[in-house]
Amino acid sequence: MKKNLLRLLALLVLALTAAHAADDKLIAAVRAADDERVAATKAGDRKRLEAIYSKDLHYAHSSGKIDTQASYIDSLVKRTTIYEKYDYQTREFRPAGPGIFLMIARVLINATANGQKISNDLNILAVWREEQGKWRFLAWQSCKNPPADAAAAAKK
Repeated sequence: MKKNLLRLLALLVLALTAAHAADDKLIAAVRAADDERVAATKAGDRKRLEAIYSKDLHYAHSSGKIDTQASYIDSLVKRTTIYEKYDYQTREFRPAGPGIFLMIARVLINATANGQKISNDLNILAVWREEQGKWRFLAWQSCKNPPADAAAAAKK
């Protein structure tokens, strides 16, 4: 009886280890896809952007503006929006179902939009979806963090 229990326990440990290793590989693949998304976004390269952004893209900016794949890529290619700095403070990937990962992050962004400089400290929720064997950026929702002095005052 003890031998069977030990064998069962060993099999369970092996299964959990294999599942964890598979998740690590998927997370590494999605992280690499996000790194490419950021590089393509900063470069404004249409071919790279079309390869990474899903045709079903729903991009909700912190300003409330909503973009589709076509409108967002056009703004990046035409350089009406130029991202200069994209600095993740935190970035975490969580599996949400088969072929779906959530990305939860805090990012500092410096950009120029329609000729105006913008600096944002954002919390974001993004969705990655596997489409025909490739990770595609499906959705983005962001909100601005309050300035540090306002956040400290609110806690008092």
